[in-house]
Amino acid sequence: MGELATPERAKQATRGSLGLRFYSHATLECLDIAKTRRFFEEFLGFETVQMADISFWARLGGDQIIVVVQSPTGKKQDMPFLNHNGLDVATDADVDAAWATIKEHQDEWGMSKVTKPLVQHGTYCFYFTDMDGNMWEILSNPEGGYRWGFERGDQEGKGHMSRDFARPETTS
Repeated sequence: MGELATPERAKQATRGSLGLRFYSHATLECLDIAKTRRFFEEFLGFETVQMADISFWARLGGDQIIVVVQSPTGKKQDMPFLNHNGLDVATDADVDAAWATIKEHQDEWGMSKVTKPLVQHGTYCFYFTDMDGNMWEILSNPEGGYRWGFERGDQEGKGHMSRDFARPETTS
């Protein structure tokens, strides 16, 4: 096992063997490109740009994007729970407000599997599945998202999975 990460060590992180410089995007699959784009823009609040008849790019609050591509077969499997996408809000009250909004518009946008908000893995959050079977998490996180974990360095045992983990102010 290697040396534990510290905030100082995290600042000195290398680009690995490949010399990588930036994590630019992730890809999601959809069934109806126009309807999914409307969902991203009108409901989730992403900025989007249509890049082809069957794809668009979406971003929210930064330079990393989600490439959304329409399924070539017209079918897709639901995203497994552990492969979810995280969307940060500022406070626990904002999580509750987002949950209420999703419950109110669930049928309109074809959302399902909406969980109740609770504290887990270091944040107050809930999950839902969109019309395309993609899993999302809405969570309260301080400015900078999960940067706080890197600032604290490596954890042992259950770490942030423990219910008594000392969470950042906006997630306690």
